[in-house]
Amino acid sequence: MAIDLNSDVGEGFGSYRLGDDGLVLKAVTSANVACGFHAGDPRVMRITVGLAARLGVEVGAHPGYPDLVGFGRRDMSLSPDEVHDDLVYQIGALWAFARRQGVRLTHVKPHGALYNRAATDRPVADAIASAVRSLDMGLILVGLAGSELCAAGMRAGIPVAGEAFADRAYKPDGTLVPRSRQGAVISDQAQVVKRAVSIARDHVVETADGGKIPVVARTICLHGDTRQAAELAMAVRRGLSEAGVEVRPLSVVVGGGGE
Repeated sequence: MAIDLNSDVGEGFGSYRLGDDGLVLKAVTSANVACGFHAGDPRVMRITVGLAARLGVEVGAHPGYPDLVGFGRRDMSLSPDEVHDDLVYQIGALWAFARRQGVRLTHVKPHGALYNRAATDRPVADAIASAVRSLDMGLILVGLAGSELCAAGMRAGIPVAGEAFADRAYKPDGTLVPRSRQGAVISDQAQVVKRAVSIARDHVVETADGGKIPVVARTICLHGDTRQAAELAMAVRRGLSEAGVEVRPLSVVVGGGGE
């Protein structure tokens, strides 16, 4: 029994820093690095890729809407062509920094509002999958488990990893509770660890109304900007190990993974 543990990192910009990437990356096996549209800049991208590489953490692109002010968490009505081109641009930028440091990209995970829209919007999901496929790099597409994005990746014939969240509340339909609602982000350490074990070992997740829904995930996300993210990540990794769940990089869990 094995699962990947990932985190969204590199989400500073200029003189602004968000989260403690150094500590978070010591606990996870895959890093989703912001590509400059919702957060990140060339220097942050370079530094984050290098840090992940030194810690033996796999590196993936974390592209989002062009929305620095809203941190990519505001929905935008972009055409499928715009989504496609924005993805190619952002993945290409991160690939260049990774290539310069001898690092292989393994995956792509959309960010924020783009990720949430792709979970239910087939044209947007197909545009994302098409962009990943067009790069012909063997990249794994990460999307909400059971979502339109995962289905789009399978239709496109590219490797797919269903993702679940230990630190986010779920609605009964399997989508995430919007961050605007109270309780959408879970920061209690014991609860987050319990949810991670339930996802990895039992393949179920508790919903905000107290119910349970099935979830088939190959990777679990812990947000790098969550309060005490590093402590949560270390506790989750320890809890998974104690529950008999092996934490392995995404390319090992799914197979394949980029260039």
